[in-house]
Order: sequence, then structure tokens, then C-alpha cells
Amino acid sequence: MDEEQLHTLEFLLAFDGRLHWYDQGYFLKFEIKRVEASALRPHGLRYSFTLHDPEGERIMGFDNAHTVAPAGRYAKRQAEADHWHRTGDDPGRPYAFTDAATLIADFFAEVERILTERGVSIDVVKDGTRNEGTKP
Repeated sequence: MDEEQLHTLEFLLAFDGRLHWYDQGYFLKFEIKRVEASALRPHGLRYSFTLHDPEGERIMGFDNAHTVAPAGRYAKRQAEADHWHRTGDDPGRPYAFTDAATLIADFFAEVERILTERGVSIDVVKDGTRNEGTKP
């Protein structure tokens, strides 16, 4: 891992427990920890980045809590658990983890897409930690 990748990883690890609120009560929740590298988590990270609606329901997320069924009839199941949920009821689709910078960029691109579709400003109105609750 080069110095830039290490810096980005450390920056991302500092997001653990953070919440970011948007207009109308939408919010992001970040959970990320270092873990021992394994077949499920070869990069040594356990993470869950989620976008929630004003009622607190997850409407999109990237995580590696479990493996997901392969996409396509002849696709092979991935050994890694990295995946994303495009909607609240999406069981997950494989995500090709490359590095921390790409993960966070992909996550925020989806956040922007969803909030824009819903007419919600992408400007964060408040940030804090999960200890401060889920309302701005």
C-alpha cells in the first residue's frame, strides 16, 4: 500500500461512528473497522456505509457483512463479502473493492444520485456521531 492509499485509509477509518444529515431528515451512517484479513475481507476492513430516509430506513448501502448471490445465471460466487444494496430491498450485488478512495467515491456518487432524484440538496446540514442520535 503506497503512502497516498494509507492516508486515504486512515482518513476513512476516522469516519467510524459518524453521521451526516441532509435536508428533509436524510442521513448517512458510517461504520468501519480494521479486522484481520480473511477470504471474506482480504483488505482487512469491515465496513457499512448507508444512506437512510427521514424515518431511519436504509435506502442504499455499501458493506461487507455477508456474501451475496452472484449476478447472472452463470456467474461464480465471490469469495469476498464486498457488495452494495442499490435500494432498501435489494439483497445486494457484488462490489469490486479496489481501495478506500474508490469505495468512498462510489458510495458518495450513489448518495448524490439518490438525493438528486428525490430533490434533496447534497449539502450536509449537520454532522456528528451515532451517540448524538439520528436527528439533526
